[in-house]
Amino acid sequence: MTGLTLGIIGLALTALLCGVGSGLGLRATASASAGVLAEDPKKFGKVIILTLLPATQGLYGFAIAFIGASALPTVANLQAAGITAAASDPVLSAQIMAQGWNVFMACLPMMIGGAVSAYLQGKASAATIIAVGKNSETSKAFLFPAMIEFYALLGLVVSIILFNHFPVSGIPSITVNPVVPAVAGVLGL
Repeated sequence: MTGLTLGIIGLALTALLCGVGSGLGLRATASASAGVLAEDPKKFGKVIILTLLPATQGLYGFAIAFIGASALPTVANLQAAGITAAASDPVLSAQIMAQGWNVFMACLPMMIGGAVSAYLQGKASAATIIAVGKNSETSKAFLFPAMIEFYALLGLVVSIILFNHFPVSGIPSITVNPVVPAVAGVLGL
């Protein structure tokens, strides 16, 4: 596996898991909204925002996949960064692998935070939709699903910050420590 492959897996999993979490959250909110609207269609304006709230994490996951693509150690990105060493250079190969891990790890806050918060936000929003269906004067209940959105935004911001701290142009500055001969013998390298 190369650093590029590892980075692509991280970006793909971020988009995928955030999308799945949003889909599960939307399933819960859409079901609750359908029940409320079947009884009182005039409540559409109150339930539509709550219904769509879990969809934001899917958008955040897509945004991270898009932003993170610029940090992938692709040939085009390497050339644009002025890295012209041969791919067979073992130091450069190790640096590219490290960059792949950087991309993968930068995806984790949004990947996990987005998937989990979308699912949980769907459950909280569905409960709030049911409350709105029973009593239209439950404007304070809107705060509960919004609190979960805060943690999705934290994951988004942390992932963006991490991507901004290791651009492709920084690959040559990644320090690669050689394997100590004694350790290599123990590990069978």
